[in-house]
Amino acid sequence: MSTVDDVDLGRRRFLTATATVVGGVGVAFVAVPFLKSWSPSERAQAAGAPVEADISKLEEGALMTVEWRGKPVWLLKRSQKMLDDLASLKNNLLDPNSEMASQQPKYAQNATRSIKPEVLVMVGICTHLGCSPTFRPEIAPADLGPNWKGGFFCPCHGSLFDLAGRVYKGVPAPSNMEVPAYRYLSDTRVLIGVNPETA
Repeated sequence: MSTVDDVDLGRRRFLTATATVVGGVGVAFVAVPFLKSWSPSERAQAAGAPVEADISKLEEGALMTVEWRGKPVWLLKRSQKMLDDLASLKNNLLDPNSEMASQQPKYAQNATRSIKPEVLVMVGICTHLGCSPTFRPEIAPADLGPNWKGGFFCPCHGSLFDLAGRVYKGVPAPSNMEVPAYRYLSDTRVLIGVNPETA
C-alpha cells in the first residue's frame, strides 16, 4: 500500500536531470547571441583595418589625404628645401626632438618624424581640440609672418605646426601632431596602421 509520502526517487532524478539539461540548452541559446554581440561588426573591423596609399603620383611639395579609422591621414612629399628648413626651426618649437613618445612610433622619432625623410605620414588633426589644420606651404605669408617656412595652420584657435607636424611654442596645441603606425610595401605604396616590425 502506498502513501502520499512515498516518492519515486528514480522519477525525481530523471525529472531533475531533464530540467537541468533543458535549462542549460536555454541558457546557451541566450548566451551565444549575447556574447557574439560583443564582437566588433564587420564595418567596425574595416574601420580599424590598415589602409594602403599609392604615392607614385605624389609630386614634390604636394599633400594627399587618405582616411584611416575615420581620421584624415596626410602624406606629404617634402622637397629638399622643406627638409633643410626643418632644422632652422628648432628654437621656435615646443617639442623639436619629438620626445613625447605617444605622438609617433619609435622609428619616426627623428628630425623628419618619418621613415623616409622626403615623405611625411601624419594624422591631420590638431592636438588642441581636434580641428583639421590647413596646409600652408608658402614661405612668409603676410598672415603668418616673416619667419614662417611652411607648415600647417589650425584656423580654429591659431595653432601652428611645421612641415614635420611639430608644434610651435606659445600656441594652444599642447603637442606635436600624431604620426600613425605605417610601413612601406614598396617605394610607392604605404600601408597605414601597421608597424614595420609586425609585417
